[in-house]
Amino acid sequence: MKTKKISKWIGLCTLSMICFGFSSDKNSLESSFITAKEIMEATSALNKKYRAEDAQKRIAIGVKQVAETWLETDGTRPEFVQFCVNNFEADSAQLDVLFQKLSRNLELLFGYHNKMSVDLKIPIQVSGDEITNIDELFGGLNPSAHFTDDMYASKIAFVCLLNFPRYSLSEKNAQGGQWSRQQWAYARMGDVFGARIPALLSQKFAQLETESDSYISDYNICMEGLVKGKKKDFFAPNTHLITHWGLRDELKSQYGQKEGLEKQKLIYQVMKRIIAQDIPSIVINNANLEWDPYTNKVSDQGKLIETLPEANVRYEYLLKFFGVAKEMDAYYPMYPSYIQRVFDLDMELGQKEVEKLFTTLLSSEQIKKTANLIAKRLGRKLEAYDIWYAGFKVDNELSEAQLDQWTKEKYPTTQAFKADLPRVLMQLGFTPEKADFICSKITVDASRGAGHAWEAKMKGDNARLRTRIGADGMNYKGYNIAVHEFGHNVEQTLSLYDMDYYMLGGVPTTAFTEALAFMFQVRNLDLLGVSAVKSEESDDLECLQTLWSTYEIMGVSLVDIRVWEWMYAHPNCNADELKEAVIRIAKEVWNTYYAPVFGKKEEPILAIYSHMIIDPLYLPSYPIGHLIDFQLEQAVKEKNFANTIMPWFEQGKLTPKWWMKKAVQKELSVQAILDAAEGALEKIK
Repeated sequence: MKTKKISKWIGLCTLSMICFGFSSDKNSLESSFITAKEIMEATSALNKKYRAEDAQKRIAIGVKQVAETWLETDGTRPEFVQFCVNNFEADSAQLDVLFQKLSRNLELLFGYHNKMSVDLKIPIQVSGDEITNIDELFGGLNPSAHFTDDMYASKIAFVCLLNFPRYSLSEKNAQGGQWSRQQWAYARMGDVFGARIPALLSQKFAQLETESDSYISDYNICMEGLVKGKKKDFFAPNTHLITHWGLRDELKSQYGQKEGLEKQKLIYQVMKRIIAQDIPSIVINNANLEWDPYTNKVSDQGKLIETLPEANVRYEYLLKFFGVAKEMDAYYPMYPSYIQRVFDLDMELGQKEVEKLFTTLLSSEQIKKTANLIAKRLGRKLEAYDIWYAGFKVDNELSEAQLDQWTKEKYPTTQAFKADLPRVLMQLGFTPEKADFICSKITVDASRGAGHAWEAKMKGDNARLRTRIGADGMNYKGYNIAVHEFGHNVEQTLSLYDMDYYMLGGVPTTAFTEALAFMFQVRNLDLLGVSAVKSEESDDLECLQTLWSTYEIMGVSLVDIRVWEWMYAHPNCNADELKEAVIRIAKEVWNTYYAPVFGKKEEPILAIYSHMIIDPLYLPSYPIGHLIDFQLEQAVKEKNFANTIMPWFEQGKLTPKWWMKKAVQKELSVQAILDAAEGALEKIK
C-alpha cells in the first residue's frame, strides 16, 4: 500500500517542493505582464548595487524568476522593479539568515496544513462510527488550498524566487556531486514556489482524492458468498477482502493449499468482473447474497435476483482525475502534462529513463527462465494470476491459518501492536534509546482501508501508521502490511528529525520510502518471532521472488503510463470509452511482455490495481522502489541493519542519482538484480 504523503496532487502544485521551471524563451517573457524592459531595468539597478560576479549571476536568474510569475494584480511594473531592488540579498550571511527564516516558517505552514488534513480525515480513514456526509465533506477539505495564493499575495513567494535559483533536473544531476549540504538545501528552497494553482482548483482535486480513496477503502468482496455453480463455502465466514490488495493477497496465500488452484481461479474471475465493471453493484460489501463470478448470477436465499452492474464507477474517478490534471496543465508552461510533472518533477527520473529500465527487465532472459522454473515448481502451465506467484519464499512451516492465530494473539489491538514496535526496532539493531525515540514519533490507528503510512511535516508532530485490525485481532495479512507501513514511518521519522536542513527533509522520491518499507516487510516473519527454515538456496529464492514481483509491477506501471497517454490523446473521451481503452492497453502490455512468457494472450489482469483509481501514476514508484530495495539489500548484507540504513536516510532529498551514489556508490540500475537472478537460476534446479 502506498505511503500517504501530503497529497501527490498537492505536491505537484507546491508542497512537495517542486516547480515548473523557468523558460528564458523570449515569447514567454513577452506574454507575461512584466516585459523585457522591466527585467533589464531591475537587473541593471541590482548589478550597479552589487558588483560581485556570484551576485550578478543570481540577480539575472532571480529577476527572471520573479518576472515570469508576477501578475498585474501583484503590482505595477515600476513596483516590480522596486521590489527586486529592495529584496535581493547579496551578502552570503544575510542570505543564510533569509534561508533559515523561510525554512522555519515553511515548516510551520507545511506541518500544520498536513496535521489539519490528517486530523480532518480521521473519521473517514480510521475505524469508528459510521461515515456521514459531513465527514466526507470535511475529509475533502484542503487546509492548504489557499497556500499558493497567500504566498504570492504576501510577496513571500517572490522573495524566495528572487533569492534562490531553481535548477533543472539535468543541472542538479550534473552539479550536485560537488554541492555542499547548504547548496543542496538552497536548491530545494528554490524548488518551493512554482505554478500558481488557484485555490479553487487545489480544493477540487483534494475533494476528488478523498472521494476516490473512500470509494476504494470501502470496496470489499464478501468471499463467503462466492459460489461456482452448486459449489459453495470456498472461504470462511467474515472473509471480506478489499480490492485489489485483499483479493491479491488471498490469491497469493492459496499456493500449495488444498483447493488453492480453484480458489485462485475464482478470485481472478472476481477481478475480471471488477475490471470490466459488470460486477453486480449489490454484491459489493454485501455478505447476505450468493454470487457466481463465472455466470455473474446473484441469489438471495436460493432465489435468483435481478441486478445492475457497477457501471464504470472506477473509470469515472480516473476520468475526473484527468479532468483536474488538464485544468492544472495551463499553470505549468514548461511541463504541460501531468505525465511530465510526475516524472520530471515528482520522481526526478525522466519518463524515457524509467521506461527503459522497465522494458529491459520485462524483456530479459532471466524472466523467461524464472517463469519456466515456476511452472516446474507448480507442476502445471502458468496462469495469468501467477504474476503474483509467492512460492519462492522460504518455508516457515506455518500455514496462513496458524500465522493468523499467532498474529491475532500477539496483536489483539492497535495498542498491542504499537507497544511492540520498539522491540521490533531493537531486533533490527537500533539502540533502545533510538527505538523509543522513533516509536514516540509514530501514532498507530486502526484503518478502515488496507492500511497506509502518513508522514509528519514538522518536528513535534507524529507520523501515522494506519493498519487494519479486526474485532478478533490483527491477521497475518494485516500484520504484513503493517510492517511495510512501519518501514515508511521509520524513514519518515529519520528523514525529518535527523536532518540538518528542513528543506532537505524526506527522500528523493516516494520510491525510496517504498524501498525501506520493502526492507522491513521482507523481515516480517523474523520480526514476528517465526524462524524461517534457512537453506543454501534461501538468498537465491529471495532474489527470484524480488525479480518476479518487480516483473509484475513493472507491467502494471506501463499500463498506468499508457492510459494517461491515451487520455491526453483523447481528452474528450467518456467513462465507457476509457474503460475499453484501459482494458485494451492492459491486454496490449500483457501480449507484449507476458504472453511470450505465460503462453496466454489477451489477459486484462494488469488493470486491476486500485492505485490507478486513487493515485494515478503512483504505480511506477513501486518497481523503482524494488530496484532501489535490491541494491540497498546487497549493501546491508552481513552488516548491522540500523547502523547501515540511518546514514542513508539522513541524506535527505537529493536527486535519485546522487542519493544512490552516496549510499551504495552506484546509480539506479536493473543490472544488479538481473545478474543476481542469473546466478540464482544457475544454482536452483
